[in-house]
Amino acid sequence: MEGMDGRVVVVTGASSGIGEAAALLLAERGARLVLGARRSERLLDLVERIDKAGGTATHARTDVTRRDDLHALVTLARERFGRIDVLVSNADAGTISPLDDLRVDEWDQMVDVNIKDVLHGIGAALPAFRAQGTGHFITVSPGMIGTDFAEASTNSRVRAEITKMRDRIAIPPEAIARAIAFAIEQPATVDVNEIVVRPTAQH
Repeated sequence: MEGMDGRVVVVTGASSGIGEAAALLLAERGARLVLGARRSERLLDLVERIDKAGGTATHARTDVTRRDDLHALVTLARERFGRIDVLVSNADAGTISPLDDLRVDEWDQMVDVNIKDVLHGIGAALPAFRAQGTGHFITVSPGMIGTDFAEASTNSRVRAEITKMRDRIAIPPEAIARAIAFAIEQPATVDVNEIVVRPTAQH
């Protein structure tokens, strides 16, 4: 199966930023979307926008720190569309601060979201991929992207620095969406092992 038509793509962290941009682009190119995030109202709005544009999407409230939520999202894809072809693990927590702030609870939050999203996603999707004989995990590595990532930091100095850098050099979430689409559209004989996308101004 080459190209995008008919692919069933699950996206976590889909309510804003990279996840939202990826959902819109992939739907435009013919993928069928299953969208997960904690903000249900934003997901519903996104699904409605995709539907109005002629695309196909459904959604479920998803907390990626909960294993059952990831399994439910994959189950939704299989029940609605009969399969799952791609899992884009995109949810993140940006509670960034210097180590000597010792904001240990925030470290735990970042581990819970940024790592468990990937691991719980693999646990949910891999059995389906094995049964189908095909499947694609995507965890693209981005540089500074124009999203609200910095807002999660409770260190006001760090938040201001990241916001200033973002406003100066960040590239739009659509740049990462295009990289995701590129990876998905490759033929089965091609393994896109790594993509790093970042602003030319970022060193």
